[in-house]
Amino acid sequence: MIESKPDRPDTQPDPFTEHRRLLFATAYRMLGSVADAEDLLQDAWLTWSGVDRSQVGNPRAYLVRAVTNLAINRLTSARATRESYVGPWLPEPWLTTPDIAEEAELADSVSMAMLVVLETLGPVERAVFLLREVFGYSHAEIAQTLDRPEATIRQIAHRARSHVQARRSRFDTDAAARQQVTERFMAACAGGDLNAVMALLAPDVAAWSDGGGKVTAALRPLHGPDAVARWMLGVLAKPRLHGVAMESADINGEQSVLFTLHGQPIGTLCFDLVDGRLQHLRLQANPDKLGGLTPRP
Repeated sequence: MIESKPDRPDTQPDPFTEHRRLLFATAYRMLGSVADAEDLLQDAWLTWSGVDRSQVGNPRAYLVRAVTNLAINRLTSARATRESYVGPWLPEPWLTTPDIAEEAELADSVSMAMLVVLETLGPVERAVFLLREVFGYSHAEIAQTLDRPEATIRQIAHRARSHVQARRSRFDTDAAARQQVTERFMAACAGGDLNAVMALLAPDVAAWSDGGGKVTAALRPLHGPDAVARWMLGVLAKPRLHGVAMESADINGEQSVLFTLHGQPIGTLCFDLVDGRLQHLRLQANPDKLGGLTPRP
């Protein structure tokens, strides 16, 4: 007599859980916001939970398609809000891990500089560029994902790639050089040394600050070492920032500056390094955009 064995629970991971990292990466690069990416994944999960799984041949492709199209819709509606935003709108910083730098393309695609460039693309162009250039999907796969002819996708991909390449500036990628300059910059700022700060800035330096109308921020870009250095030191000298600490942190795949007050993140400074000097400074201080600075699983 053959004894019957009790049914074993299904040990296969749910496809949504299995591919969640990819789905978050897609949503974040599309939206430039950790909070919006998390919200979008909740919507995608609700969609996925109501699907007849037996009718889904490729769960990964189905989920990427769902997230991408949800992101296109959300990005389209968000543009009107961003046009009325107080001061410059900058992407939401994301606290990454040092080992992300080992994957050069991954780190570059999530850098603050790249996310700023991606903001100049239309929602569909952005989706096509990311799926093709970052995640390596074929034109045919993207056409199926976005429900558009493959020939159209090829045209969009070419146009988006040319657009991004034309707007990407040259910058240094040497990690050791970046670490050295970051430490010198933080020391100069902490000491209130105007000349030392200016010496670390490129002659054509520009700075953008995003306060969202909620904290002190320049409403327009600042240009030139003198203006940028004086503004930076002026902000750090404000009474409400007494006791502010600066530390090096991996933000969006690059070593950047994290500002904390009483142990809580209050802002980030990301920058491009060109010939050993800081060129494009992007200061994020909007308290509503700092949720991505807590360690994430």
